[in-house]
Amino acid sequence: MDRGNDFHYVVPFDEMHKFIVNCVKVGGCVESQADSVGRMLLDADSRGHYSHGVNRLSVYVRDLQTETCKRDGQPFVSKRKGGTALVDGDNALGSVVGEFCTDLAIELAKEHGVGWVSVHNSNHFGTAGRYAQMAADQGLIGMAFTNTSPCLFPTRSSKKALGSNPISFFAPTQNGDSFALDMATSTVAYGKIEMARTKGKDQVPRGWGADPNGNETTEPQRILDKGGLLPVGGIEESGGYKGTGLCMMVEILCGILGGASFGKNVREWQGVAKKADLGQCFVVLDPSCFAPNFSDKLQEFLNETRELEPVDLERRVRVPGDFSKQHIESIDFIVVFFNLPNPRIIIASLMIYSPYPGTARLIPIDRTDLPSSIDYPVTENTQLI
Repeated sequence: MDRGNDFHYVVPFDEMHKFIVNCVKVGGCVESQADSVGRMLLDADSRGHYSHGVNRLSVYVRDLQTETCKRDGQPFVSKRKGGTALVDGDNALGSVVGEFCTDLAIELAKEHGVGWVSVHNSNHFGTAGRYAQMAADQGLIGMAFTNTSPCLFPTRSSKKALGSNPISFFAPTQNGDSFALDMATSTVAYGKIEMARTKGKDQVPRGWGADPNGNETTEPQRILDKGGLLPVGGIEESGGYKGTGLCMMVEILCGILGGASFGKNVREWQGVAKKADLGQCFVVLDPSCFAPNFSDKLQEFLNETRELEPVDLERRVRVPGDFSKQHIESIDFIVVFFNLPNPRIIIASLMIYSPYPGTARLIPIDRTDLPSSIDYPVTENTQLI
């Protein structure tokens, strides 16, 4: 059956997790680390960040199969003083490194009030917010940063020399609410451009990307075909130099401070000739070490902001994290996008990664069972496995 070039599947959350674990184990990884990858990818999808979710599964399996990423890598502390630590990621899976470093930063924060962990020799770790959330779940303020492959044109540059370099900052209240900022320092993450192309869009908003010469363009194909991203703010006249500064700040904290590759020296995203050697930074603060009543005052601040009169009465004011929280609370299935020119190739590849025929079978959900209250991107081209 010809499914066309724009389709996706709807599968139950638990079934997809089992499928991911089986696929990653075939890549040569032990189950505990494969489970870490599953949590990482599904966390992104459950928050609505489809560009960082199951779409990326084949990349992680590829890195394991080509041994670009160390199959049995175990991050370790190489230097520690007070509330700080330097970690060698041992070229392990990024999610494994991220969880190790965040746990360490939490431990340091509980002991010293502040925990700061920098790491080199790491790999792509999914969304930065996942690690900030780990700290927030324990009543702590969490921050996470990473450098990435060079995909962004610094202001006035005709060459890509920086990554999208995401930052996250999560601060919890006592009742489960939180301020949850998770953003790229590019205008959008690279995956957003890929998703636009997958959906057949021939235009994206201004300020998202540039052609191969660094000139702004709104055509997703030109951006993806050796073009790149623009920093937060877009072009110089609209404040892009501020985004360039943020990108460079993350590069300093992650690449240089952590002793990793940095700037234009970071490996290309699709490259397998050498290890990624990404740098990452994890910071955790214990609010109880600072001014009193942090949680109550934060809740007051969040409530006041949400209650501001909106310009459009149909669209209330939100604070960072509101959309993801709504998405997480309602999700029990995953919408899986496949974004290669011929999506059937991806289906075949994913099934080859399964250890035995049928062990990672994905169970269908009838479209009539999908919640109508959430705007999931389900179309007439949705294929039910």
